[in-house]
Amino acid sequence: MLLDAASLYYRAFYGVPTTVTGPHGRPVNAVRGFLDMTARLVVAHAPARLVACWDDDWRPAFRVAALPTYKAHRVAPAGGEETPEELAPQVPVLVDVLAAAGLARVGAPGYEADDVIGTLATRARGPVDVVTGDRDLFQLVDDERGVRVLYTARGINDLEFVDEAAVAARYGIPGRSYADFAVLRGDPSDGLPGVSGVGAKTAAALINEFGSLAGIRTAVARTVVPRAPLTAAVLKKLQAAGDYLDAAPEVVAVVTGIDLPPVDGALPRHPADPDALAALAAEHGLESSVRRLGAALGWPQD
Repeated sequence: MLLDAASLYYRAFYGVPTTVTGPHGRPVNAVRGFLDMTARLVVAHAPARLVACWDDDWRPAFRVAALPTYKAHRVAPAGGEETPEELAPQVPVLVDVLAAAGLARVGAPGYEADDVIGTLATRARGPVDVVTGDRDLFQLVDDERGVRVLYTARGINDLEFVDEAAVAARYGIPGRSYADFAVLRGDPSDGLPGVSGVGAKTAAALINEFGSLAGIRTAVARTVVPRAPLTAAVLKKLQAAGDYLDAAPEVVAVVTGIDLPPVDGALPRHPADPDALAALAAEHGLESSVRRLGAALGWPQD
């Protein structure tokens, strides 16, 4: 099980009231929510291994170089990612708690959590569940290898299980064509404009007709007499978007070959540092969440 950590702690932050505070009076809603979600996932799905995948770089230089608008609207005035004031101090606390608990947390300099997830999913020799609220990761689903997404749009207690059939049913495209579909349609939340005037239905029709983005672009270059779905209007839009279509695939594609050291991810049978975990729990009022996590992991009661 690969957790898109930022996706989950943001969901926890917005799903649990900021009135949930520690003894110091500061919010700990994101930390408590993340730990409680992790415990529920372990109980419900019994993964053999679990890794919290981290954004070491939320806006990698190679993606910005390809498409300067990538996540540009999320950049804070002083630089860095714009993060809610009450969330930012909780992230280091979560890092410390995960380390003390012994749960694997993996990031890679210059890459997003998506790329860590893509790399670990590609390496895996058995089934993989990716837990995220980010549709970009739908591109990793692979029925042959048993890679699916547990999509959190409706919450941890009402996950949507996304495999190739689910992608096909939702978007009307082959199950492994999501990345090409996303390039064409765009994603405003990531600053990905898409091809102007080409919506989801047209994007799906083009993919089904020509097989891939590469096939679509070959058809655009060769078409003399337009016909549906490559009508004259759509042809003109795709021709005008040539520079964008050159750059966007590098932005959208999840990297699957990061040079990561071996990652075990085995569920810890006991805390890695019990004293540190107890101290963190007491300092931040996390005792109940830590107990629930321990129970889910089968830690000794003492």
